[in-house]
Amino acid sequence: MIQVDLKCPHCGHSLMDEQNRIDDHPSVRVTAKFGNKKGDLRLSSLYGSYKIDISVPCPKGKVAQLFCPHCRLELKTTRICEICRAPMAAFGFKEGGTIQVCSRRGCKKHLIEFEDPEAELRLFYNKYSTFFKP
Repeated sequence: MIQVDLKCPHCGHSLMDEQNRIDDHPSVRVTAKFGNKKGDLRLSSLYGSYKIDISVPCPKGKVAQLFCPHCRLELKTTRICEICRAPMAAFGFKEGGTIQVCSRRGCKKHLIEFEDPEAELRLFYNKYSTFFKP
């Protein structure tokens, strides 16, 4: 698994939380809202890990609204999860491009997109190429 550095797609602030680690790496911190409850949600920054730490109770199957803890804008996209029909949430890669994850607790649907595939893939490869070598 590779560790990714994520930022808010709206304000560009880093979402990385060095103090609260998951899988021995900095976590990705966002604000989550479930109904009328709001709190910190920390996600593993290891691509492919689904470990989280959440400060408000949220049972599996519930849909969350995710917000940037800096600008407080919602991270919702126009894309709907192809598996469970919940809204997708987007995070920006520090190197360019986005990763989208399903906002339903327990759904593992996610995808990576690049607006400028040639340039952003080159940056992505340069940062993470050591993870792809045999």
